[in-house]
Amino acid sequence: MPVSPTLAEDLAAAITLLYEDAELAIFDKLRAALAEGIDSPRWAEIKLGSIGDLRQAIEAITDALQTDANGAVARALAEAYGRGRQAAVAELGGLDIGRELQARRVLPNAAAVDRLAASYASDTRPLYVRITRAVLDVYRSIVTRASTSTLLGSLTRRQASQRALDQFAQRGVTGFVDSAGRSWELAAYAEMAVRSVTARAAIEGHIDALAEIRVGLVIVSDAPLECPLCRPWEGEILTLGSESGPRTIRAEHTIQPSGLFEPTRTVAVHVAGSLVEARAQGLFHPNCRHSLSAYLPGVTTRPPHHATPGTTYEDTQRQREIERHIRAWKRRQSVAIDEQARRAAGAKVRAWQKAAREHVAAHEHIRRKPQREQIGSAR
Repeated sequence: MPVSPTLAEDLAAAITLLYEDAELAIFDKLRAALAEGIDSPRWAEIKLGSIGDLRQAIEAITDALQTDANGAVARALAEAYGRGRQAAVAELGGLDIGRELQARRVLPNAAAVDRLAASYASDTRPLYVRITRAVLDVYRSIVTRASTSTLLGSLTRRQASQRALDQFAQRGVTGFVDSAGRSWELAAYAEMAVRSVTARAAIEGHIDALAEIRVGLVIVSDAPLECPLCRPWEGEILTLGSESGPRTIRAEHTIQPSGLFEPTRTVAVHVAGSLVEARAQGLFHPNCRHSLSAYLPGVTTRPPHHATPGTTYEDTQRQREIERHIRAWKRRQSVAIDEQARRAAGAKVRAWQKAAREHVAAHEHIRRKPQREQIGSAR
C-alpha cells in the first residue's frame, strides 16, 4: 500500500491531546488566579505578590507536558517507522521482491527513530520556557491594566480582567515562530511538529525497506484539492538517490524474460527529481494529502487525475479559517470569569459551527473534521 503522512495521523492526534489538555489547564490556572479575591480593594497588590505561585503552577504543567510528550513521541516514531515498512511489504507482496521483504524480520531502525526523536525534542524545547514567560507577562499586564482602568473609572476590575483574558484566549499562547517566519499558537505548533516528525518516520520506514530490496524509484499520487506546494510533484517519479533535477534514465524492466539468453529489457523513465528535493520544496508538509508508492519500471502506471468540480484549494482554506474562529471562541469560553461572558462566548462558538456546517454542505468534496475545531488543533 502507498505511504503518506496520514499513515501516522492517529499517532500524532493522540500526542496532540496532551498539548490541548495542557493549554486548557494553563487557561484555567490563569483565570482562577485572577478571579480569586477580585472584589478585594487590595486585589492588585495581592496578585502581584502571588506571582510566584502562578509561576510554580505553570512550570509544573509544562514539566509534566515535556516529559509525557517526549516519551509519547519516541513510542509513536517507532510505531510510524514500522507502519512504513509494513506498507512496503503490502505494496509489493505479490512480487518476488515483496516476498523477500516480507520474509525479513527487521526491527525499527533505531538510529533513524532516535534521530527523529532528538530533532523533535530540539524543535520543541524552547516552547516550554516560552509558555511560562508568556503566561506571566499576560498576568502582569492584566493586573496592571485592570487596576488602571478602575482608577480611571472606565471599567470595573472584573470587566477589564475579562477583556484582557478574552484577548489572550483569542490568540492563544503565541510567540513560537518557525523558520518561515510564521507565528504559531502553542498547541498548534506542537501538533505541526508531531505530525511532521511522525509522517517523516513512516516515509523513512517505507523508503528504507524499498532500498533494502534495491527499489530506487517512487511515484507521487494525484490527490484532490492539492496545494501549490505539492502540485508540481503530482504523479511524478522521484529517485531515492541524491541526484536532483529532472532527467530521463534507462531502467531495467521489473519483469525480465526467464530465458537464459534473453537480453535484459530496459525502459525509459522520466524522473522529476529526488525525494529529498521534493520534500525540501514542500511535498509532504503537515496536512499533505499525497502518498508515495514504489515505482516499478514497466509495471507501474501514472495515477489518474482527481477532478474536484465546484471545490477549490481556497475553499479548503476557508474551512481552516472557520475552524480557527471556533477554536478562538472556545478558548474565550474557557477563560470566562462569570456566566454572562461564558454564555456570550458559547453563542459565538455555535454561530461559527453553523458556518462550518453550511460551508461543508455547499462543497461536495469537503468533509467536516470536528477534531480540528478543538482547542489546540493545527491552524
